[in-house]
Amino acid sequence: MLKNRLKYSVLFCLLGAGVSSCQNQEQKKEQEVQHNPAQQVVPELAKALIGRWDLNVDKDGKVAPSWIEVKLSGFNTLVGTYVGDSGSARPVSHVKFENGKFSFAIPPQWEGGEGDFVIEGEVTATGIKGTVTSNKGISHNFTGEKAPYLNRTGTVQWGEAIELFNGKDLTGWKPVGGDNNWSVKDGILTSDKAGANLITDEKFEDFKLEAEFRYAEGGNSGIYLRGRYELQIEDSPKDKHPGSLYFGAIYGFLAPNEMVALGPNEWQKYEVTLVGRLVTVVANGKTIINNQEIPGITGGALDSKEGEPGPIYLQGDHAPIEFRKIKITPAKK
Repeated sequence: MLKNRLKYSVLFCLLGAGVSSCQNQEQKKEQEVQHNPAQQVVPELAKALIGRWDLNVDKDGKVAPSWIEVKLSGFNTLVGTYVGDSGSARPVSHVKFENGKFSFAIPPQWEGGEGDFVIEGEVTATGIKGTVTSNKGISHNFTGEKAPYLNRTGTVQWGEAIELFNGKDLTGWKPVGGDNNWSVKDGILTSDKAGANLITDEKFEDFKLEAEFRYAEGGNSGIYLRGRYELQIEDSPKDKHPGSLYFGAIYGFLAPNEMVALGPNEWQKYEVTLVGRLVTVVANGKTIINNQEIPGITGGALDSKEGEPGPIYLQGDHAPIEFRKIKITPAKK
């Protein structure tokens, strides 16, 4: 009799373990479904704020472009990315949003100093508005509207190539901001020290761009596509892992898949295709960014009007830089 009781006890234990195991498996499956981003449900109150926003910041009567993206993380937490009028894209760990009003704080970047920048705003009938308060206590008002998707349909047809630099003078270009240190010497477009940026008179939408350039040791410059998206030129160490702040990057957003910089005092070449937000970058014969989406404007952009054509803009306010060829092929409209 005792033996039978022991047998039944063992059997019940095994059955119990089986049921428990099944329950655990079901719970695990349920958790997997809940953690699946495809099953993520955006809280109704957050829908008005989630997305990408092109901002205009009023800095003492001058408009400074800026950009914010707000995303849902998990079930209820809002996170994001912020781009000011200078510097790179900065992660936002938590966006607080209640009763139509939002706020978040970010540490300073190249501005230096202690304390955080604080961005506060609210959703309006036409977009968002609010204030940016620096870590030094200076506040500026901003307004914002949803950034366009810039999706293109159909196959791109390319027009005739245009030589943006004629090899003789600055025809077709204008210096903006700071002292103009741009000149043409022996067929080379040169900025021999930090000063003004150089911007084309003509504006472009979708295009293919070729540029040959050379920088000195420690060089730092960039080519802004449509005047809004910086393709980084920098004397980046060759032993660095590829990053979004180094040579060949779309500054702060897209990292190249490898470091292909030839180094200082060498002529190098970028071949860029920009269609909508999708960019391909070939550097020194290697494809380092392949048809990737540029989320938004980068620091130093001329404006935040992403839905409009824009110029090609050469950064001259950081360090000496030289160009010997700049050619663009616009898409046919």
